[in-house]
Amino acid sequence: MPALVLLGAQWGDEGKGKATDLLGGSVDYVVRYQGGNNAGHTVVVGDQKYALHLLPSGILSPGCTPVIGNGVVVDPSVLLSELSGLQERGVDTSKLLVSGNAHLITSYHATLDKTTERFLGKRRIGTTGRGIGPSYADKINRVGIRVQDLFDESILMQKIEAALDFKNQVLAKLYNRRAISPQQVAEELLGYAEQIRGYVADTTLILNDAIDEGKVVLFEGGQGTLLDVDHGTYPFVTSSNPTAGGACTGAGVGPTKISRVIGILKAYTTRVGAGPFPTELFDDDGEALRRIGGEFGVTTGRNRRCGWFDAVIARYATRVNGLTDFFLTKLDVLTGWEQIPVCVAYEIEGERTTELPYNQSDFHHAKPVYEYLPGWSEDITKAKTFGDLPKNAQAYVKALEEMSGAPISAIGVGPGRDETIEINSFL
Repeated sequence: MPALVLLGAQWGDEGKGKATDLLGGSVDYVVRYQGGNNAGHTVVVGDQKYALHLLPSGILSPGCTPVIGNGVVVDPSVLLSELSGLQERGVDTSKLLVSGNAHLITSYHATLDKTTERFLGKRRIGTTGRGIGPSYADKINRVGIRVQDLFDESILMQKIEAALDFKNQVLAKLYNRRAISPQQVAEELLGYAEQIRGYVADTTLILNDAIDEGKVVLFEGGQGTLLDVDHGTYPFVTSSNPTAGGACTGAGVGPTKISRVIGILKAYTTRVGAGPFPTELFDDDGEALRRIGGEFGVTTGRNRRCGWFDAVIARYATRVNGLTDFFLTKLDVLTGWEQIPVCVAYEIEGERTTELPYNQSDFHHAKPVYEYLPGWSEDITKAKTFGDLPKNAQAYVKALEEMSGAPISAIGVGPGRDETIEINSFL
């Protein structure tokens, strides 16, 4: 049985939660391998809507074991709050596993995140202010605090003091902020220790054993390809690797064990935060996409920037992730347009290119080159097979598939769990 990676093929918010939930009943483990509570997944089950930020979407599937891998940064207060919220709604959370090697987000990480963004002014990145970047920075600088450190008070205190030696200098002398007490931080973190202890495990060992035993493991990315710190629109990116390679490092599973890589594509394009966005719309069409699609951030509540489908980005995502399949979401949102533009190339200083520019300045100046596909007016939310779709909707899907470089194996025609057309099985 396969080990699958499921990730966003645009700038995030493509509907990964819906896709993961669709597969959740057929897999044994669902693993978050990067990011933190800056991600947001909305899953609709019947008449119930669940907004998940840190927890894997598989936590809503009774037979599935949800896992937070070593590549995730964990805010313990958010983790416990999410677990409590789900438990109050009758969701069984007892199977959750958390890697002891995952790094923690502390209160000082969030303070630095928000303070730095304000200081940058017009040059701000557009972070969620939840401490994700500073936590990853500490990890790379080898002054990070891991989940396992909660269970050794002496080591925890040493690491907090080491991390705050420099940070307090920055806060006091550069930002004119009060220094943070290491003792207060330690007391806060130690207060979470016993509540979290029962979830902590050697997740790398468990996942590798599961794959060797023929169990199905689904690795779930938190953001999209174009937000990858190495392969995204740097510096307007997240601080980790949501691309397929990140699943291996963020979960401790070798690349030879991954059998399928599924990219989630929205039938148009959205983005949250600052940075270039060639197909962005500033007119009534953009507002209509936002309104009909409910394009507001699950985590931040911010309006998402909206634009037409960008095939250049889709092809890039296919290349850097080695995508084997696409899951196309929110096709129903496009119902009602007489014509639907699709970006097939960019024009940069008079030159046309069908590939994503590697040069940051070129991408900032890229102008979309559109082809116009006929739209449809029929309601598609009740469609159960590809043949149930209007002819023009079928033609739109086929055109996107040809342009993107990988087969579209499933289509979302509404927000509900059952509002999906499955063309080819992922398993």
